[in-house]
Amino acid sequence: MIPQSTIDRIVDAANIVDVVSDYVTLRRAGASYKGLCPFHDDKTPSFSVSPARGVCKCFSCGKGGNSVHFIMEMEQMSYVEALKHLAKKYGIPVEEEEMTDEQRQRMNERESMFAVNEWAAKYFSQTMQNNQDGRAVGLAYFRSRGFRDDIIAKFRLGFCLDSPDAMSKEAKAKGYNEKFLVDTGLCIKRDNGTLYDRFRGRAMFPWVAVNGKVVAFGGRVLDARTKGVNQKYVNSPDSIIYHKANELYGIFQAKKQIAKEDMVYMVEGYTDVLAMHQCGIENVVANSGTALNEAQIHLLHRFTNNITLLYDGDEAGIHAATRSTDMLLAEGMNVKILLLPDGDDPDSFSRKHNAQEFKEYVAAHQTDFILFKTNLLLKDAERDPIKRAQLTEDIVRSIAVIPDEIIRSTYVHECAEILNMDEAILMRGANKNRAAILENMKKEAQRERERAERLRENQTLSPALPRNGEGAPSGEQENLLPIGASPNQPANPIQEDDSFASLSVEQETNTPNGSLPITGEGWGEGLRTGSAERFFALERLILTLVTRYGEQPIESTDSEGENTQMALAEYVQGDLAYDDIRLRSPLYAKMLDLTCKHVHDEGFIASKFLLNNQDEDISREAADLISERYQLSSGNQMEQTEEEMKVTYLSRLLLDYKNAIVEEELKQCNADLTRPEVKNDLARMMDIMRRIKSLGEVQRELAKMLGDRVVVK
Repeated sequence: MIPQSTIDRIVDAANIVDVVSDYVTLRRAGASYKGLCPFHDDKTPSFSVSPARGVCKCFSCGKGGNSVHFIMEMEQMSYVEALKHLAKKYGIPVEEEEMTDEQRQRMNERESMFAVNEWAAKYFSQTMQNNQDGRAVGLAYFRSRGFRDDIIAKFRLGFCLDSPDAMSKEAKAKGYNEKFLVDTGLCIKRDNGTLYDRFRGRAMFPWVAVNGKVVAFGGRVLDARTKGVNQKYVNSPDSIIYHKANELYGIFQAKKQIAKEDMVYMVEGYTDVLAMHQCGIENVVANSGTALNEAQIHLLHRFTNNITLLYDGDEAGIHAATRSTDMLLAEGMNVKILLLPDGDDPDSFSRKHNAQEFKEYVAAHQTDFILFKTNLLLKDAERDPIKRAQLTEDIVRSIAVIPDEIIRSTYVHECAEILNMDEAILMRGANKNRAAILENMKKEAQRERERAERLRENQTLSPALPRNGEGAPSGEQENLLPIGASPNQPANPIQEDDSFASLSVEQETNTPNGSLPITGEGWGEGLRTGSAERFFALERLILTLVTRYGEQPIESTDSEGENTQMALAEYVQGDLAYDDIRLRSPLYAKMLDLTCKHVHDEGFIASKFLLNNQDEDISREAADLISERYQLSSGNQMEQTEEEMKVTYLSRLLLDYKNAIVEEELKQCNADLTRPEVKNDLARMMDIMRRIKSLGEVQRELAKMLGDRVVVK
């Protein structure tokens, strides 16, 4: 177990903006930052990062948390693994013993595969630099292609010896399990159970994911064997850590420059990427000859809206330039095409020019994709009216996928001039196609809602409060109305300093601690399950205050009416205990108990304590409460200090919670009176009626305290 002091050091050092920026392009929005959510298909920036609070949150899908939670989600790591990842990033030592071979084998499968790939990348690189055959064959190949040593090191290029099992024997000697050598695709198991190396005799190109981890390899066959070989390159097979359709070669080395220049070049092959980096152009990635898919486009869209496709000027390059572009357009990306001079590919062209010359050529010769496609198809159709009609429909379909109406209209106008057609005809065609696209999107959304509804129907309601975005009950997420808000008047957004300046209350309670004027009956204990959502919503509001301000002292009065000072968390716990009430959510009850237990520790801050807690459920929920989108507020405004508003607002919130308990108990009692076994038992019926009378008196007293209205239903 990692000591809490080390956890605190790691979380304090892990700047949330810095951590998230490794995966998402962020732009400042006031005191916060915004970007496209990396956890779902985000068309407009809904992912918010707050450096002041140290948390991030997507207000569309609900995912987020602190730096540790973000890494857990992005890398599918455990809590401890994410802490170690951040500790390594920020140079914080984590005390742990050196792993033995047995411990290495017990590592979870995903991390074991990453470890094997990392070792293999170093092995291939060292083999090429230090082994005689590696230098003579592998290093000689890369240098013959003109690559400098710094580029070779930057992309971790290497060589696999032309031996059936040299690499696999070395890996097993180092303690790596052969299961993971096979699962990563580094080795293939023969029928007799022995291993042989998949990449033997090949120049090695490691695939480094956006997070900097080696997920796969590409190997190029060398020497005379390239003659007559149909497949010069061999890639790692898909695995639990690598799906070729989701990765882009060079994304790790390019991501910062892509974000800086707000543009990415797309090329086809490994050496195209290497050559452009050597030329001085670093915002470049390769799809390795496959058509772009949605996952790859979403990955690029995190960093930029602008993409230029660089291809050879021959027929194959022209064909490649027209693949997958409709998906790019549908994603809202600005797509340009650049066909290089005949006989040149990005590799050869970049060798002839420096970065400035390359960029000048791009600026002068790149073409907007829609116009490129229009001119290309028009040339193919020549004077054939049938072909012209077909190409027109093809162009109209491409225009229709563009989400921005103004951009669609501009393209229609431009294409009408090129095709010498009536603009209105093209517009009608584009609108017809757009309507069909929207209808399909609507149907798909409806299917998703139906699937979600079926899932909810099949699930039983948990007594613990679900997290946002994970089956949270109605009213718990963004549409949760705080006390005093009406359905037609949404709550105010949280300000960055969490100020309570917008709070107001209609009436203060004079009852000490806001407690009910009854004791000893224990009416809060063992309350039967009813409308759980209502209690979850109220408890969430209570714990939001405890998490943000739990350690802050507030003025109150004790049971004898004397002024006293206590921490806000203690105020809540004492007020509930006064009426024998315990929070229904086990998670929230635990958070409140832990806060009160440590509230007097030196330097204690509730938000930091809960956010850094080793209990993952507590730390995640604390992050969610800290980043809640809406400000807790009431209906009217009155002049009060922030201290007074905290007390009165919290008192009122606790009264609403108690009122909800009383109402639920009354409903249960009235329902019991209709049951046959109760109707036939006079004594039980009289007990229930006395209970109803007692609860009614409590409810009337609560109504007076609440200003004769109940504000949370």
